[in-house]
Amino acid sequence: MKGLTMSQLAKNAGVNIETIRYYERLGLISEPPRTESGYRSFPPEVVQRIKFIKRSQDLGFTLAEINKLITMTESESFGCREVREFASQKILEIELKIHDLQNIKNVLQDLASKCSEEGATNTCPIIEKLQE
Repeated sequence: MKGLTMSQLAKNAGVNIETIRYYERLGLISEPPRTESGYRSFPPEVVQRIKFIKRSQDLGFTLAEINKLITMTESESFGCREVREFASQKILEIELKIHDLQNIKNVLQDLASKCSEEGATNTCPIIEKLQE
């Protein structure tokens, strides 16, 4: 099958052209061969790679972690067990973030409850706490 231009790839993968260039710079997708006229000609399977990257980002993986996942998919030295361990580590990180966010929420709720609807900002408990 004929390769895809940069704009065709962007459209099919649901991203913009700069995202594709960025992924190339990071090594998440390979630089494609060029046509005789110098245009990039992406293999159709790159669409799936970009969708994989976007789905992984939606699940909270960083681009560095996604690069590791890609390495795992392309290497025979990794199996499902290693991917599961990697995902389990990510779950622990997410649980820590949830805990931290809950603490932040509690502090803000407490400060907001002490804040009256009237008064100067220099006496506002939220502002005072932020200036400590």
